[in-house]
Amino acid sequence: MIDSLSRKLINNFQGGFPLKAHPFEIIAKQLSLGQATVEETQVIETLGHLLGTGMLSRFGPLYDVAKLGGAFSLSAMQVPEDQFEKVTKVLNQIPEIAHNYRREHKLNMWFVVASDQYESIKTTLQSIEEKTGLKVYDFPKTQEFYVGLWLELEERGYVSTKAVPAKKTNISYQADELDNKIIKATQSGLPLVNEPYQAIALDLGLTEKVLLRRLKHMCDSGVIRRVGVVPNHYKLGLISNGMSVWNVPDNKVTELGNKIGALDFVSHSYERPRHLPLWPYNLFAMVHGETKDEVHQKVALIAGILGDSCDEYDVLFSSKILKKTGMRLVA
Repeated sequence: MIDSLSRKLINNFQGGFPLKAHPFEIIAKQLSLGQATVEETQVIETLGHLLGTGMLSRFGPLYDVAKLGGAFSLSAMQVPEDQFEKVTKVLNQIPEIAHNYRREHKLNMWFVVASDQYESIKTTLQSIEEKTGLKVYDFPKTQEFYVGLWLELEERGYVSTKAVPAKKTNISYQADELDNKIIKATQSGLPLVNEPYQAIALDLGLTEKVLLRRLKHMCDSGVIRRVGVVPNHYKLGLISNGMSVWNVPDNKVTELGNKIGALDFVSHSYERPRHLPLWPYNLFAMVHGETKDEVHQKVALIAGILGDSCDEYDVLFSSKILKKTGMRLVA
């Protein structure tokens, strides 16, 4: 169970964190409307507690790697059990690897490689093959249909997923040297002080006004997906996470991918390449639940929607987090 203030902060501020001089004061006033008074210090202390206990993975802006000229790719390996620990250590020491999971499948190690350009990703994958002697299967996204995982915490303790508010923008943005400094200073989170933007601005030798203007422009252009808390879904109860994969006709994948991505329990929906004969699937959709049965029920709903358009599918459950550092956009 989680206390009322923590629940409200998570439910209401996974996005939309104020780009104002005293953001925590604004949040405290919003949470006090029609209820017991919430103080600014309570908000800061509660966020600190949630971060310290791991209920939140981080707090701050979430940047879009692709919009900043970077690239990332999902890859997988079939690792023999007697080599699994050794290979894990090799991969986890590579800075370009942001996430690494063990999944229940022949391809039992799945990881995300992030870099400032795709050529660097290919070099990293080649290096992994050389170091481990194992084949790497690369699954770069060819289409993105939906990305976003917001949680809704109920008073009785149940955790559900909900759709992230749509944010479409055609504003182009070319990050300059100052933007890169701001990204580097904020990508791991905002400081928990009364005036977080002023603290960052002072460190960068800027005025708070300039910093806030730059952050707003990045939000408006989609370079920043959102600013807010990032719940740790494992810690909060969504311990069953299934990567559902589907074999659908290539000429229907866009239509079907958008349809599946619109479901409120799907956090990611992509088209990715097949690797025949081992891997016939081209549509990926991440599904979260408190139990495997719940995930299977949700996957059954997807199967019903796809109907005869799907030849076969599978669900790969993550059984262990091997590495999860988040993607760093500036070296």
